[in-house]
Amino acid sequence: MSENIVDDAIALRKHLHQHPEISCEEQETSKLLKKKLEEECAPDDLITFDQYGLAAIYKGSSHGKTIMIRGDFDALPIQEINDFDHKSIYDGVSHKCGHDGHASILYALARTYKDSRPDQGTVILLFQPAEENGEGAKGIINDPKFDFNPDYVVALHNLPGYEKHSIVWKKDTFTAAANSLIIKLFGKTSHAAEPELGVNPALAMAEITRKTLELNVEDLENPKFKIATPIYTTMGEKSYGVSAGYGELHFTLRAWDNEVIQDFEEQCESLAHEVGKEYGLNVKTTWTQSFFANNNDHDIIDAVKKVAKDLDLKTEERKSPFKWGEDFGIFTEKFPGAMFGIGSGLDCPALHNPDYDFPDEILETAMKVFHGVAIELQRD
Repeated sequence: MSENIVDDAIALRKHLHQHPEISCEEQETSKLLKKKLEEECAPDDLITFDQYGLAAIYKGSSHGKTIMIRGDFDALPIQEINDFDHKSIYDGVSHKCGHDGHASILYALARTYKDSRPDQGTVILLFQPAEENGEGAKGIINDPKFDFNPDYVVALHNLPGYEKHSIVWKKDTFTAAANSLIIKLFGKTSHAAEPELGVNPALAMAEITRKTLELNVEDLENPKFKIATPIYTTMGEKSYGVSAGYGELHFTLRAWDNEVIQDFEEQCESLAHEVGKEYGLNVKTTWTQSFFANNNDHDIIDAVKKVAKDLDLKTEERKSPFKWGEDFGIFTEKFPGAMFGIGSGLDCPALHNPDYDFPDEILETAMKVFHGVAIELQRD
């Protein structure tokens, strides 16, 4: 890989970091990536999806498998506290999950395929928006322009807390299924001196919270692992003469298995309605930011491990899945797929920390692993 590709990819990464856009608002990021793909990467085809996604397609000289490699590019609503030259220029928005790096890895891979097409088959480089809120993969897979049927889908995530360049793998579930529940409880206001004349949701909210948390199975080694986490609560108004007549509870649910979380969702929703009815409340429930579990295909993980060995990279098996959600699970639910991790450094700030920054040293390593995996999967 020529040095100018690495340097250009790092320059792109720093530009993206300096100009972050949150999920579903990545218009300028998408425009820039499209321009660079058109002018610098010469794909055989370039698809522009609704809501800013892009797919650069590279075709080999002979028939083979279709392999899709995905990188995301949305940022987070977090105030950056770093003071380096490429810090975010926008208050309250920054790349604190490394998606600027993920997109730049794919750009480097596109530059590589420009100079040397795949020997066989087709490689699709998917630049995906809106991973953080779960809308990106869902939007792309439901877009009529997503009319290809990849044999394999592959993605990675940078991982603070692991040695730089190390490859972290796990067969079967890699990241948890997650879904967020919003419970709205409608009662009746009354004078605060006469709460018996209204329907206050406070006791119901406390009971729903307690009973929901009692459903948790917190053992990480248990295949039926599931946890509900209280996220947000509100009730009434700051009007001290009025007994509250409305309350709202938000929970995030997580599980290793898609079927387990579906049962968990039904339990929590049913519990909310039962308790609400007991206290004379009308209850409405909605769901948001849904993530399927990432179920890793064994053949892809074997290819990742082989490529890591060939590149003389340290590998580490993850004993239990990561608890965070990742919307790449929508793709692994439909196609044979896998996500692996690349270490960002033992002393790298954690994902979503305000001082996090993607380490540019691992960009070339990640690109080489993707490139090698695409070659290995053609041999399968």
